[in-house]
Parts: sequence; structure tokens; C-alpha cells
Amino acid sequence: MPDSGVEELLRELSPQVLGAVVRRYGHFDLAEDATQEALLAAATQWPAEGRPENPRAWLITVASRRLTDLLRAEQARRRREDTVVHRTLPEEHLAPAADRRAADSDDTLVLLFLCCHPSLSPASQIALTLRAVGGLTTAEIARAFLVPEATMTRRISRAKAGIKASGVPFGMPPEPGRLDAVLHVLYLIFTEGYASTSGPDLVRSDLSAEAIRLTRIVHRLRPDDSEVTGLLALMLLTDARRPARTGPDGAPIPMSEQDRGRWNTEYVTEGIALLSEALPHGPTGQFQIQAAIAALHDEAPSAEETDWPQIEALYELLLRLSDNPVVALNHAVAVGMARGPREGLAALEELGDRISGDHRFHAARAHLLEMAGDIAEAVESYVDAARLATGLPHQRYLHARAERLRGS
Repeated sequence: MPDSGVEELLRELSPQVLGAVVRRYGHFDLAEDATQEALLAAATQWPAEGRPENPRAWLITVASRRLTDLLRAEQARRRREDTVVHRTLPEEHLAPAADRRAADSDDTLVLLFLCCHPSLSPASQIALTLRAVGGLTTAEIARAFLVPEATMTRRISRAKAGIKASGVPFGMPPEPGRLDAVLHVLYLIFTEGYASTSGPDLVRSDLSAEAIRLTRIVHRLRPDDSEVTGLLALMLLTDARRPARTGPDGAPIPMSEQDRGRWNTEYVTEGIALLSEALPHGPTGQFQIQAAIAALHDEAPSAEETDWPQIEALYELLLRLSDNPVVALNHAVAVGMARGPREGLAALEELGDRISGDHRFHAARAHLLEMAGDIAEAVESYVDAARLATGLPHQRYLHARAERLRGS
């Protein structure tokens, strides 16, 4: 098997193996270390010696044996320090032997629930999910979120300690709302990758691709959940536009000016099929509605032919489910596109101070003012938006829009 094939397989199996080891033995932090060593052994041995008949069982066996070594070392250290700590070695558990053929169960979803435990902050949930389920290194996660590796190491360590202190057993949580937390974290990872909130790049395709990959796993494990399907559809329909979102210099290109021929038609087709599958089943949730809005954008042959009245109606429906000010902002823009810029500006004013500190508010206001012909006010709003934007591409784009209007 080529190295790339082994790498892809290990990436897929990593959360399954970690989940199985944590479920069987506990000790999340040590189980993760043991799993990483098993994956390293596989990456070294399999290309030369061939892939085992059951790769997942092989990895669980190696990780379990390594966990035994780590726990013995930990026990010896604690004994030397005369610390009375009762630990149980894996072979002393009333559990199947490590080298017994693995069951077909996949613990990935349970591992996601564990990483998205409500006692953790959203930042810790994201970091731990990318580390334990996504298989990213701490250095990779730190680079993605533009923080020092030492900072991310502490964040992940605190998250692991928080899970340990909570005493939550490894298993499916009894409260149904926990799946919502998992979907929210995956959505946050995707949006940070699709439209970076800081740093030199508008898009971090590695993060958005990882979010899509993890959501595909959840969809495989929960195929009948309409919101899981809706989230996957939303990601695909949104990410389909990524190839046309930036120019050669990395500057953002508004959807109305994008070359729609560069959109990923396979993602559009798959996203619409998933949406059609989700909508008739169960209650219609936020992700399904957002996916329906994304589908209307993707299906429009041109910006001028976009069905803005339908998009406005969907945002109104979304507002009934969520009091999110960003949803209200998008609704105001849809009102402006469907009924005219003056009505859109009036809808923006109704937001008051709820989102006035966000650059998107001022950028939307500038766009509507430009449509209405109020050039001087539009320039002022573009400048305000640039001042508040944290990402360099957005800052440059907004300044350029202001300069273009000044020269018109």
C-alpha cells in the first residue's frame, strides 16, 4: 500500500481506536498518547510489512499494550513518591482482551460527545475535537488559530483535565441535546476555515475540509438525523463556492462578482441531494434552513437571477428559531436585495447596538448605502468596517471599496 494510502487509513481509524481504548480503559490523556504511538508504529511498519488483515484491531491491540506500559510507569512513579493512588491496569478490567478481534462498533461519535462536553469552553471543545477526533497535531491546531503552540498545549491539557474532573463515563450521553453541541463545534470549525476571522488568509481550507470530513463521519453514524444531514449539506453547498471566493492576490470576491463556472458542481449536487433527503423528515432545524438558503444561491444562474424574496422568507423562518444577531443582519441584507436598499437599511437600524461592533454590520450598511446612491455615507461605513475587521484580506478589500467610491 502506498504511504498516502496508509496515511489516509490511519486518519480514518484514529478516532475509532482512541474511542475504543478510552471506552475500555478510561484514562483519556494516556489513552491518547498510547493511540498516537500505535499510529506511529503502523505508519512505520505497514508500508514495509504490509497492512494487517484487521487494521483497526491491530491498532487497538498495540495501543492497549502501550497503555499498560504507561499505566505501570505511572504507578511506579506514584509509588516512589509514596502517593496512594488506586489505579487499575487494563488487564485487570472486566473487559475483553486487547488482542481479541475488535467489534464492529464505532466509538467516534461517543468520542465527539466527550470532546464537546458542556463543562468545556467552546475554544477548548474545538481544540480537543481537532486533536482527538481530527488527529491534528497540537502545532497544526495552534497554527490554524494563530496562537503559540505552548498556548494551545495548555488549552488542550486543561480540556483533558476538565473531562477527567467531571467524572463523566465514556458512553452515549443521556441528554439528547448533546448532539447539538457536537454539531455546533463542527460548524464553528467550518466557518473559521471558510471565512477566517483573523490572520493573513481569508480561507483556511484545511480547517473547512476537516469539518466536512468529521461531519461526514457523524452523518454515517446518524444517517436519520435531519439536522446532521442539513449541516453536511450546508457545508458542501457553502464550500462549493470557495474556488471563486478569492482573487490571485487573496482578496475576497463578493458572491455577486464571482465566476460561477468555478464553483464545485459536485458539492452543489451532493448538497442539494442531502437537503432533499433531510427536509421531509423530522422537524426543520437551523442547519437545514441555512442549507436551503445556500442552495438558492448556488442554483441561481447569475447574481441577478437570485431568488431574494425566497431567501428573505427563509431568513424570517430562521429568525423564529434563533435570536442570533448575525441571522438578523443577513435577513436585513435579504430585505434590501428583495425590496430595495432603503427597506434593508431600515431593517438594519432595528438591530440597534446588538451587532454594531462587528465589521459585517458596517460592511452590509455600506453596501446598501452604495445601492441607494448615498456614496459619502457608504464610504464612511466601508472605512468603519475596515477599522473593525480583524482579518487582513477583509481590511484590504473594504479599504479598496472605499477608495473606489471616493474616486467615482
